Amino acid sequence: MATASKKVILRGRPVGSKSTDPTIAKAFGQAVVVLRTSKGLSQEAVGLAAAIGRSNMSSIENGRTVPNLVGVVKIAAALGCSLPVLSREFERAYKLLQGTVGDELAG
Repeated sequence: MATASKKVILRGRPVGSKSTDPTIAKAFGQAVVVLRTSKGLSQEAVGLAAAIGRSNMSSIENGRTVPNLVGVVKIAAALGCSLPVLSREFERAYKLLQGTVGDELAG
C-alpha cells in the first residue's frame, strides 16, 4: 500500500495583521540572520533545508513575515540549532529592539 506524501504548507502571517507585533517580526528575523551568518549559511541554503522559498526567507529575515510554529521548527533545524537557542537569540534581539524603540520615542 503506497502512502500519500503530505505537503506541509508554511504560511507566515504578514506584519500589519492585527495579531502581529512588528517588533516581534523584526526580532525573529534578526535572530535568524545572526544564527545563519554565524554558521556561514546562505538564505537559499536555509530555505531549501526548511522547505521555505528564498523570497519567503527574505521576508522572514526582514521582519515582513512571521512564520507559523511549523516554520519556526523547520528554520531551527535548518540552522542546526535547537528551539531554545533560537528562542534565546530572539529574546536578545527583542530586548535590544525594545530599548531602541523606547529611546526613539523618548528622543
